[in-house]
Amino acid sequence: MLTDQFFVIAEAGHEITLYVLIILSILSIAFIIERWLALKSYRDHSLKVSSQVSEILQSNDYSHVQDIGKDMTSFEGRALNYALKHIEDNGPDGVDEIFNTYALTQKPKLDKFLNFLATVGSNAPFIGLLGTVFGIMDAFRGLATSQGDAAAVMIGISKALVATAIGLMVAIPAVIAFNVYQKQVKSIMQSLESVKELCLAYSKIKR
Repeated sequence: MLTDQFFVIAEAGHEITLYVLIILSILSIAFIIERWLALKSYRDHSLKVSSQVSEILQSNDYSHVQDIGKDMTSFEGRALNYALKHIEDNGPDGVDEIFNTYALTQKPKLDKFLNFLATVGSNAPFIGLLGTVFGIMDAFRGLATSQGDAAAVMIGISKALVATAIGLMVAIPAVIAFNVYQKQVKSIMQSLESVKELCLAYSKIKR
């Protein structure tokens, strides 16, 4: 009896998994586009800051450190601005903690939706596989009532495999986007780390 109830679930389960995958696909695409636009802005500013840091190191002229802090549009510039104000009011002690606190409060903005993309990437194939299992169960049950019509079963199985294909189609872009965006976030955080070290060197020279 319990098995019969499960077969009833399987009849609707295949369609439900397809709708779930479609919804996940729409959300995934929306978040991929949103993250691409957001991280592109962060990344462009980080490249500019990295260039400024390289110029300061090459010229050994630390007077331009404050110029980076004046750029409040960049992730690193805002952190440096807070650190320079702290140095001016309280001295160099605590600068490291200022940068670390800023990074902890701002990193969730960089990581926004990345956990969702990782979850979709790892679970969408399993959702598709579940839909395929439901579809195959329904196809073989149909065989029992179709008086051995193999063609009907083949059609049912082919339809069932659609769920697995869609699951993979949803997962692959999500995984690629997650890996690319995670690498970009890491690059931005490394840029912030370089600005922190530059600020610490500047505070010692100023002292």
